[in-house]
Amino acid sequence: MIKYLKTAQLSAFEKTNGGIVYLLPDVIVKICTLIPLVFLWKVVMSSGAKVDMTTEQMLTYAVLSALLADMLVVKTPASGWLSEGVLLKLYGRPLPVLGQLIALTVGGWVPMLLLFSLPMVILSPLLDVNLVPASPYFLLSFLLCISLGFAVDFLFACLSIKLRNMTWLICRIRAAIVSFFSGTIIPINLLPYGLAEAVKYQPFASLGGAPLSIFVGAANVERTIALQILWNLILWPLALLAFRKSQEGIVSYGG
Repeated sequence: MIKYLKTAQLSAFEKTNGGIVYLLPDVIVKICTLIPLVFLWKVVMSSGAKVDMTTEQMLTYAVLSALLADMLVVKTPASGWLSEGVLLKLYGRPLPVLGQLIALTVGGWVPMLLLFSLPMVILSPLLDVNLVPASPYFLLSFLLCISLGFAVDFLFACLSIKLRNMTWLICRIRAAIVSFFSGTIIPINLLPYGLAEAVKYQPFASLGGAPLSIFVGAANVERTIALQILWNLILWPLALLAFRKSQEGIVSYGG
């Protein structure tokens, strides 16, 4: 465990090799995106839009989604296996590759959590946003979300290994599919024409949208967590099997 913690620490320090000032543009962009989004949802909700969430729930949902974006939809360095040679470098270290990927990803979350998420949590009352969870089961759902996020990411990484030179296209398709069906941008409860009931049972709905809905009190806790556990039990074995079979297809530039 100490080795993984050290790997995560090195990943966090890597993000700030150029100094904290290097990360400030990203922080400013996130803030300038979040604040207009809050006021946009205020206008939408005050206009009489008929949704299954109150204005307070909607604002909390939107803000928390922005603060925890990297963890609600996990993206590991595995996506750069070909262009950056990430996986090949990890094979040269005395630790399991997937374990290293998880540690590198978790460590990479730390700088933005400290520079963006934590300050915004402190300032959230200024935006009339209440960041107190409606259910204590939010933490369990959040951990299940992260776990499932890694499994989904590994499966997409295996797909990119299989298709090789289509990595960029796969990343773009993945971003579009996951962003929509996970409920991190638009809450699943807001989908029209009965789509909400159908979409909530697919695996992506057990990512960001699940813990966010539990946090604001807009979900059936028992059913949501049961679905998250189910999809973890299904996708993790598939991810491990797919990765084991994909290792033989990993190449680097030059052979």
